[in-house]
Amino acid sequence: MRIKIINPNTTQAMTDGIYRAALSAASPDTEIVAVSPRCGPVSIESWHDEVFAAAGVVEEVHRGEELEGGFDAYITACYGDPGLNPAREVTDKPVVGIAEASMHLATFVGYKFSVVTILPRWKMVMEEVIGRYGLKERCASVRCTPMEVLEFERDPEKGARELYDMSLRAIREDEAEAICLGCAGMVDFAADLQEKLGVPVFDGVTAAVVVAEALVRLNKKTSKNLYYNYPNIKEYTNCPEIISPK
Repeated sequence: MRIKIINPNTTQAMTDGIYRAALSAASPDTEIVAVSPRCGPVSIESWHDEVFAAAGVVEEVHRGEELEGGFDAYITACYGDPGLNPAREVTDKPVVGIAEASMHLATFVGYKFSVVTILPRWKMVMEEVIGRYGLKERCASVRCTPMEVLEFERDPEKGARELYDMSLRAIREDEAEAICLGCAGMVDFAADLQEKLGVPVFDGVTAAVVVAEALVRLNKKTSKNLYYNYPNIKEYTNCPEIISPK
């Protein structure tokens, strides 16, 4: 099995961390390829960032299908799941978002989950994503740290403190029974947090890997019956050749 994980931002160190986390969850016979788009934001912390990141995600799925020998599944590794729906339109392989995977898995082990994430302005994005997946009734809260995405790599000790404090507040004040870490840059914190908090803590990358593997093993592909059908054939002006629908 081959899975391509797309980090929608262009920070290679973060892509490397995502790759390591994915390998820790993948089965021995699964090949993991982790990439970033050729252009786009170094981190994703706003709607503006998401627009350009989403285009890079879709281009990388095109590349996987046409230039890299094909994959059995794709993962988009940003917690806003940018580009997830258009990516599903350009392949019949499963495309899994890390937010979608981890939130749904959290509902299997707790009635209410909380998302602990980055800057307060990101809360609106998270609330929209939660609503998109029909999980408003199962989400206890969205708790935001004061930290930017790349700060978690630069200052992991501060990151660990902030995640613990916000997670503890979600459990005590919001009655959360599980925690979803709302950024792919938080992959290294999940195990320690789970031990300290005593509740399930989900990192989106590892959650998405096991979901993608399960879909492939169950021989489930993206439905082309209606909404995720391939894009209509047309010319795309001044775009890479692989992007134009055929």
